[in-house]
Amino acid sequence: MSPRRLELDYVAPTRRPRALGLLVLAIGLAVAGTLVERYREVRIALQGFETGGALPGAERRALRARSPQTLEAEAKRVDATLRQLALPWGSIIESVESANTRDVAILQLQPDAQQGQLRLGAEARTQQAMLDYLQRLAAARGLADVHVVNHQVQVEDPYHPVRFTVQASLKGLP
Repeated sequence: MSPRRLELDYVAPTRRPRALGLLVLAIGLAVAGTLVERYREVRIALQGFETGGALPGAERRALRARSPQTLEAEAKRVDATLRQLALPWGSIIESVESANTRDVAILQLQPDAQQGQLRLGAEARTQQAMLDYLQRLAAARGLADVHVVNHQVQVEDPYHPVRFTVQASLKGLP
């Protein structure tokens, strides 16, 4: 038995376009044409807005007049926010960090710009550590009138830490 002769044809036969391929091409071209037209419309509308044209429907919406009370309340909120942002955060944090000890952890820091006060939530390992921290905090240069607002021994914790809140006046506020 001799091996059969193999014929290899490296040239592929020409294919005729199929109807399904032509249909997909036609749909694709139609969608592309629609998108190009929509793009042109949006671009023209944008150019109109940029040159000072009115927004669509702007004339239909009537501007609501704000009452003086509403404007005054909004101005107070803005003023309070600006005062809070204008606090000397660097000196506040520096004052709190200068009193830092290993036995006390700061849990919360709440400055109040309107009243010029700082409220600190902290936890100390012992009551003596809390008192030592208060003395160090009172000696800090950015704080005055440091006092404990409340304290509580955490009896459910096996180490019985003391959770306390301190209030102090901020020095050097406008």
